[in-house]
Amino acid sequence: MRLSKAFLPTLKEVPADAVVTSHKLMLRTGMVRPLMAGVYSYLPFGQRAARKAMDLIREEMDSFGAQEFSLPTMTPIELWDETGRNKDFGNEMFRLQDRKDRTMALAPTHEEVFCAIARNELRSYKELPQIWYQIQIKFRDEPRPRSGELRTRHFIMKDAYSFDVSEDGLDKSYQLHRDAYQRIFKRAGLKFFIVGASSGVMGGSGSEEFMVESDAGEDTCAINEESGYAANVEVATSKLQDEPDTGDTVPFEKVHTPGYKTVEEVAAFLKLDPSRFIKSLVYVGDDGPVMLLVRGDDELNEEKVLPILGASMRPAHPDEVKELFGAEVGYLGPVGMEGKLPIYADLRLRDGRNRATGANENEYHVVGVQVGDTFSPDDYRDLRVIQEGEPDPVGGRPLKVVRAIELGHIFKLGTKYSKPMGATVLDENGKDVPIIMGSYGIGVGRLIAAALESHSDENGCVWPMTLAPYHVAVILLKAKDETVAAESEKLYQQLQDKGLDVALDDRDVRPGFKFKDADLLGYPFQVVVSERNLAEGKLEIKRRRTGDKDVLPMADALARLDEWIAAEWDLVKA
Repeated sequence: MRLSKAFLPTLKEVPADAVVTSHKLMLRTGMVRPLMAGVYSYLPFGQRAARKAMDLIREEMDSFGAQEFSLPTMTPIELWDETGRNKDFGNEMFRLQDRKDRTMALAPTHEEVFCAIARNELRSYKELPQIWYQIQIKFRDEPRPRSGELRTRHFIMKDAYSFDVSEDGLDKSYQLHRDAYQRIFKRAGLKFFIVGASSGVMGGSGSEEFMVESDAGEDTCAINEESGYAANVEVATSKLQDEPDTGDTVPFEKVHTPGYKTVEEVAAFLKLDPSRFIKSLVYVGDDGPVMLLVRGDDELNEEKVLPILGASMRPAHPDEVKELFGAEVGYLGPVGMEGKLPIYADLRLRDGRNRATGANENEYHVVGVQVGDTFSPDDYRDLRVIQEGEPDPVGGRPLKVVRAIELGHIFKLGTKYSKPMGATVLDENGKDVPIIMGSYGIGVGRLIAAALESHSDENGCVWPMTLAPYHVAVILLKAKDETVAAESEKLYQQLQDKGLDVALDDRDVRPGFKFKDADLLGYPFQVVVSERNLAEGKLEIKRRRTGDKDVLPMADALARLDEWIAAEWDLVKA
């Protein structure tokens, strides 16, 4: 590309609304421009990076026999009603009516559409396994789109789906994707880790996320590199064990706590440690209200509650709480509520002695609560959010809690979609059985953003070779000089003949502007052609990642450039 002809609107200043590094760089380099909140137009430089990411993904998907589709993004709402996800997605799904008032959905993902094809086309176990994928635009009505490509309402995603006749087959398809994802992210130059994760509205028996640690991330993960444990805090557990309760039993007693509602306020008033409290929360799920109990110094993990309550889970409204308990939030407790609604307690409350909790009467709490005696929950579950430093469940080593960007997510869906949609095949015994599915996603924009979060410095982008829009910039100093122009043209062609993507900066602007632009745009290599160096038969070369520069005789400079290029490719070999 000759930059004198290119549309490359770089910016000197950081836009005021950009906070994270990748968003700043994608705006400053002219990769994207916002159209409205959470919706971006990709300009030529950004589109080249997106194409590189998509080509990389395609290579690895095709390598194990996955077949590419292209499905509609506008879908009939009836498909989503079949699986219940029209309701599950709620306001996150974009819906519209056609001229006949038929409701359509802009697909946030494509499980239902792919499953419909499988239902209509697959008949026998002999046709399985199948692995289908696409790279397509998705839509999700994020309530707070932010951080550029990290949280948008309109995005490009590679979504893949496996179809098997057995759980063993699903395990094999899942592993193929897991291995391919590791190659993809390694080739993208990312230091990633894999965590156990919540399946959310996708459902299924299990899932894993591929993460890269970053302060810009919107996920929180608990990891210990030494033991190899890693999990999203949505599902993370620890070996944290409480000291057994000792001492004399405190008599059960109702205490007046005027105006004190929060654990901290009541604890200070009663001169008790917050850990001695039972925090009572009321949620409404698919089957009605449920009481959830955690220690006063713990926080409820809503993702861990989702499997108990279902996709419609929400906190109970104040009027619902008042009707159930006769008291306001802040004065609730499990004593006397057995049999009136299901009660689930966190594991850390089992056999808890001498605890305090709400009395189900405004401005009153009770002390001397003995768990399992004063009241008994219906079940004990892991309901809490783990904390930094707790022992990991594998080797008991301290957990580190980090922010991370989700690169990809893989799911074992099982028959969550095939059963309600009637997607079946005949097995080897001639019996009709539901197809067993997996789902596997990578966000293209997120991949690019994560690369920039990981590969940038104060001067701009530092692209890995696999994602770099251009590998080399040939920079002319004194572009109107015929000798400089001719030699630059020769180098431009010579480097392209080596299979490199080359930008020829033949713009008639100051050298300082070109150098700043080259660093900002992050070309892995720069070849500077100047009148003075040509007079001495030399070239200047620069390696962006390391900052190395050399001015060498032309043949030596090109040989050194070849060495640097080979070394950069080695960094992203899977």
